[in-house]
Formats: sequence, C-alpha cells, structure tokens
Amino acid sequence: MSIDIDTARKVAHLARIRVAEEDLPKLADQLSGILTFMEQLNEVDVTGIEPMTSVTPMRLKRREDVVTDGGYAEQILKNAPDAREGFFAVPKVVE
Repeated sequence: MSIDIDTARKVAHLARIRVAEEDLPKLADQLSGILTFMEQLNEVDVTGIEPMTSVTPMRLKRREDVVTDGGYAEQILKNAPDAREGFFAVPKVVE
C-alpha cells in the first residue's frame, strides 16, 4: 500500500505533528514502509498461537470482577470545594 503526500499531511495533522512541506514526501515513504511491513505480518499463520503479554511466559495477575464503590468516597470528597450528602455539589446550570 502506498501513502501519498496528501494522506501523509492528513495523518500528521491528526497526530498533531508539525511537518514541514519539504519533509512530507519522506514521511509518506516511511508510512508506506510501515504499512508494507504490517501487510507482511498479516501473512503469518498464527492459528493456535496463544496471545502473549510478555516475552517470558507468565500468567497475568487476575482479580475477581466485582463492582464496588471503591470504599473511599470520604477521602475523595475531602478534595471537593463543596460536597453535600456524599456527592460533589456543583452550580446549577439548567434553569
């Protein structure tokens, strides 16, 4: 896949990267190279391969997925400029 200069300019804008106009052709070539490499990776058969989280085999630490209130609402509300009845109090914005 080939990236043209206009697409490179748009990518730079979306990434909030200032790229000089004379550097856009080089950026387009580099982005094209990255996409070519990604296309090569898509050709690799990974059927039956477990996803890895690290280069060393290890299990992720897991916790039970339980919904809680965090248990420290009072500590959080200490930072609030105005708190009432266990909630942040904010100015009314809707009439």
